[in-house]
Amino acid sequence: MSKIINPVRNPRQRGTDIGRLTSNGVKTILILLAVGFLAAVVMRVPVLPSFFKTGSLANEKASEVSGQLVIFHAGSLAVPFKQICEEFNRHYPRVKIVCEAAGSRVCARKITDLHRACDIIASADYTVIDTLLIPEYAEWNIKFAGNEMVIAYSADSRRASDINRDNWYDILLKKGVAFGRSDPNADPCGYRTVLVITLAEKFYNRPGLTAKMLAKDQRYIRPKEVDLLALLEAGQLDYLFIYRSVAEQHKLKYLTLPDEINLKKAAFADFYKTSSVRLTGKNPGTFITKTGAPIIYGISIPRNAPNPKIALAFLAFLLDADKGGAILEKNGQAAVVPAPTDTFDKLPESLKIFAVPMERLLR
Repeated sequence: MSKIINPVRNPRQRGTDIGRLTSNGVKTILILLAVGFLAAVVMRVPVLPSFFKTGSLANEKASEVSGQLVIFHAGSLAVPFKQICEEFNRHYPRVKIVCEAAGSRVCARKITDLHRACDIIASADYTVIDTLLIPEYAEWNIKFAGNEMVIAYSADSRRASDINRDNWYDILLKKGVAFGRSDPNADPCGYRTVLVITLAEKFYNRPGLTAKMLAKDQRYIRPKEVDLLALLEAGQLDYLFIYRSVAEQHKLKYLTLPDEINLKKAAFADFYKTSSVRLTGKNPGTFITKTGAPIIYGISIPRNAPNPKIALAFLAFLLDADKGGAILEKNGQAAVVPAPTDTFDKLPESLKIFAVPMERLLR
């Protein structure tokens, strides 16, 4: 039996589509539905009208959809995206999915600097898409997940039995204790580490803390945070700054940080804004200032995506709370769908149910 795409369950989207039909068109559709239902009963084949289906592959049988889907995504999404891709392939078995994990800013520069084509870019920081890709390389951006910063360690880490949320910075600064972080210019986790340390200096009232910590253990800076996992497992590192979701996925011990500095809570957004870090800009020789903010992931389809139809179907699957959203939640990432976006008017119609216009929140 052929597999079919599940119907859109959002009543706003369904009503919008039906509202476009004329009264005569409605009568025609109702007649066709009745005939289709009778045929389904007789033949035992599921029949659904195309306007009830998600994505832009509504008129095609899932088993007949084929092609390659290339996804550039943040390293912290490697585990959940592997599971999401496997589940998506159960619905679209002839789609070959190629995932490339890297720091989110590196993912963006593959598009802008190396001119590589991909169908989807998923960033650990939605502003990477806003600042490096829109408007030249992408038109819109959907926020889809949150996270928080933690300090991961192992049972063999030095001073593991002593570290807590009130003394972690003193432990990490001790001679003989090594900690790692990712490159701020390549990876959002890297610049978020700097932001966390900057906030800690203020929160704990420890003048000079930022300079001391950023000067220490620079040999353990890597392009993305997941590159540090092997060093931790091998005992070369005692601690590393990482996302909570990644720590949980790899079953690491980790220290949670106060909400005032972990970049998790919207309630502390104003305090997060008091920290900043200077990063390389869109063009060589230019720089931007990144200000502290709650961690929000973003996703988009680049303008030159080779397979935009399949990309739309994948995003509809990913953003569905019962499908991709459930897998993200299982892997320690809270879904934020639907979230406000100032690119709502640019969104494909099939994805607008997963976002809300920014201006609606400003009224």
